[in-house]
Amino acid sequence: MDIAAPARRHAVSVLAFDGMAPFELGSVVEVFGLPRPELDVPWYDLRVCSLERGPMRAVGGFTMAAEHDLDAFAAADTVMVVAVPDVRGDPAPEVVAALRAAHARGARVVSICSGAFALAAAGLLDGRAATTHWRYADLLQRRYPDVRVTPDVLYVDGDDVLTGAGSAAGLDMCLHLVRKDHGARVANAVARRLVVPPHREGGQAQFVEAAVTPPAEDDPVARSMRWALGHLAEPITVARMAREAHLAPRTFIRHFNRQTGTSPLRWVVTQRIMAALPLLEDGAVPIEEIGAAVGFESPVTFRHHFGRAMRTSPSAYRRTFRSAAH
Repeated sequence: MDIAAPARRHAVSVLAFDGMAPFELGSVVEVFGLPRPELDVPWYDLRVCSLERGPMRAVGGFTMAAEHDLDAFAAADTVMVVAVPDVRGDPAPEVVAALRAAHARGARVVSICSGAFALAAAGLLDGRAATTHWRYADLLQRRYPDVRVTPDVLYVDGDDVLTGAGSAAGLDMCLHLVRKDHGARVANAVARRLVVPPHREGGQAQFVEAAVTPPAEDDPVARSMRWALGHLAEPITVARMAREAHLAPRTFIRHFNRQTGTSPLRWVVTQRIMAALPLLEDGAVPIEEIGAAVGFESPVTFRHHFGRAMRTSPSAYRRTFRSAAH
């Protein structure tokens, strides 16, 4: 009996350098570097790379050393730059050359936070929409006027080149890549392990004015959320959610906005779209029936809200996963 060869693992490389802050690098390592045998899919082969040899200092008073060099960085399937040493300086010529070589070879090139400056220096963002941490957006636009900087979103997916905002938005970017590669179920499972929301759309604002606090188990807003998640296919109104929270509607709306940064009905729409993703990826349920199955009143309403949230149509989303499966 022939034994099937193990599936080739998708190689992800990320660039480290002396003096870097570790948060975004740690996010990449957490998502792509930990083995996840429970997911039963070929997981990623992560390579932490650097231009420098020897130990590198990290913000916080510790040192680290990368096992791989720029050749391994440029050879990966997904190449990631999560920061640059100086947003007002130029990246090392070797890094620029590695990024250009990777992109020319067909690799997926990704930046997080100030890493967008390296992609811009390599010319990979010319004529494209791109984002970075909001505090660097104006500088990125001034230094690279051919880039269409979008300062107030979490990430921009340009298919072969993707850019993400800073800090926690790096996790959103990483989960977005997992979703593209393995689908919503796997991405949601990783999100649960990370104890973060399974999906925040790329067009969501980088920050909200009110602080977001996670609701406690006995919190009335959390109680209404749990009820809504169990009744997505039914009509859901603010008044009904307020009854579950044992609050007057106006009081409920005020508490909900303060704790989540959004309105109750907008949150419900997002949950319905998230519930639709596995159904679209599975391919067994006709698209016309999926909207009703997750609570949208008509196929037109479903397509409208799906397009606004995902920036594509339900049918195009389904085709993406069908093509990826073959």
